[in-house]
Amino acid sequence: MNKEKRIEILTRLRDDNPTPTTELNFSNPFELLIAVLLSAQATDVGVNKATGPLFAIANNPADMLALGVDGVKHYIKTIGLFNTKAENVIKTCRILVEQYGGEVPESREALEALPGVGRKTANVVLNTAFGWPTIAVDTHIFRVSNRTRFAPGKTVNAVEQKLLKVVPAEFKVDVHHWLILHGRYTCIARKPRCGSCIIEDLCEFKQKTESEG
Repeated sequence: MNKEKRIEILTRLRDDNPTPTTELNFSNPFELLIAVLLSAQATDVGVNKATGPLFAIANNPADMLALGVDGVKHYIKTIGLFNTKAENVIKTCRILVEQYGGEVPESREALEALPGVGRKTANVVLNTAFGWPTIAVDTHIFRVSNRTRFAPGKTVNAVEQKLLKVVPAEFKVDVHHWLILHGRYTCIARKPRCGSCIIEDLCEFKQKTESEG
């Protein structure tokens, strides 16, 4: 895919959704960090149902720490892997309280050192909470990047590096959200909704017409 085509794709996605953001509910960087940590192998809808009541009583590391592992489990038991996630939440909160004064650090290295936080989660927090031009590659972005040929790569990391290279600076902060939403609602896994896609004519997916029906 050439540069002109990529810019046109990004322009259309921006025109369609000028101020995209995550579908996870949060009101501060800490809530975002916890929500993303909980979202692994879970839907945003499922996470939001659990974090609504949880954040109502504990929306900072100190209050969350006071709940303890069992207290957190009570709120997140509807989410997959909740036992491990509850332990990681409490360990993370302890580090935030003891090392960062209860604040979420604006540092990739510091974030990735937190229990249960990998590169993708760090990228989401840096991008969504702090406005960094990072690109977190999840299953949706991986699929869209490869299927459209926008930024093909055999691994998540390869796709991330390709996106960082080919996406112009003016689009970098928002491209993560555009591609996730496009993958979640239009370029879906089993049968992409090509007929209703705003970038169908630019996409280089070979099986487009077959996929429509």
